[in-house]
Amino acid sequence: MKINICLIFFVEILFFSCVKEKVEYQNPCISGVCNTDYKVVYLGDTLNPNSNNHWELEYNGLNYFQVCGNLSKLNDQYVINGVPLTEANFDSDYWILFDTLNFQVPMYSYLGWFNDQTLNNPISIGNYTYSMVDLINLHPPLNIVGYQIPKYFCWECPYASTIVGVHSKYNYRPTCNVFLDNEMIGDTINIFIETIFNNDIGDSDSVNNQLKIIII
Repeated sequence: MKINICLIFFVEILFFSCVKEKVEYQNPCISGVCNTDYKVVYLGDTLNPNSNNHWELEYNGLNYFQVCGNLSKLNDQYVINGVPLTEANFDSDYWILFDTLNFQVPMYSYLGWFNDQTLNNPISIGNYTYSMVDLINLHPPLNIVGYQIPKYFCWECPYASTIVGVHSKYNYRPTCNVFLDNEMIGDTINIFIETIFNNDIGDSDSVNNQLKIIII
């Protein structure tokens, strides 16, 4: 009888010691509202949108521009060892197809002339042109934010979302370098941005932005 009483008492102790505590999660952002602020930067200058909220970018030889963000700060619950659990996903509606690529390289004579006595600056005897043709069969289309979709891409696979788009994680100032060239003058580019505040367990919030950029 004493053994049964002791056993019941021990089971009751185990039952009360295993009561699950409810974890309360804070709103991801300190202010209670998660905000984003994205700007277009070209040649080191931050551009301003026009009255139609379009960004006019004047091409000046540099073959990329940047989309730079500034995000709301997270509560301490969503900052691990000083690293915020943020994620910014960039995508665009502008794709580039490669067909034929030509480029030139200078040619030099083995015992050629130099333009100084140090023999460090040889004088070119002309240029040689290299041509790479039918690249479209070798390389899939390039999205200007910096990714390609393989020919036999598995859209149903769980990893698909990590391949589509470009991702900047764990910082308050996400940045994406976007390809640019003179053939894009006159075109309008749409940049799509999804910003996730807390990409781990707990409460999360997301903000979607779209930037319309006109190349002039």
